[in-house]
Amino acid sequence: MTDTQITQSLEDYLEAIYICQISRGEVRITDIAAETGFSKPSVNRAVNTLKEGGFVEHEYYGKIRLTEKGERFAANVYERHVTLKNFLKNQLGVDEKTAEEDACRMEHVMSEQTVKSLMKYIKTIENS
Repeated sequence: MTDTQITQSLEDYLEAIYICQISRGEVRITDIAAETGFSKPSVNRAVNTLKEGGFVEHEYYGKIRLTEKGERFAANVYERHVTLKNFLKNQLGVDEKTAEEDACRMEHVMSEQTVKSLMKYIKTIENS
C-alpha cells in the first residue's frame, strides 16, 4: 500500500495512533478504540491493514508502534488537522467543537497543494 492508496479512515487511525503514542507512550487496540470511538474488531482490522502497508508494527495482542513511514505520514495528518482547527477557531471564530469536526473533514479532501499553500498562509498571518 502506498501513501496515495490510504483511505480517509486509515488516515484517522494513523492520527489516533500518533496521538496515543505521544500521550501514552505505548499504544494498544483498546487505546485506539477509546480515542476513535470505534469497536475493537474494527480497530484490529484497520491495524492489520496498516501493518500490511508498512505503517505500523503490531505484536499479537500487544503494543502497536508506528514505523518510520507511519510516523511521517501520521505527523503530517496531525499537523494538517491542528493547523486547520486552529485557523478555523482563532482566525475565523468558529467554536471548538465545529472547528474540530470541520478540520477533520477538511484535512482529507483538500489537495496537497492547497493544504501546503493554506498552511504557509496561516503561518504567515500567525507570525505577523
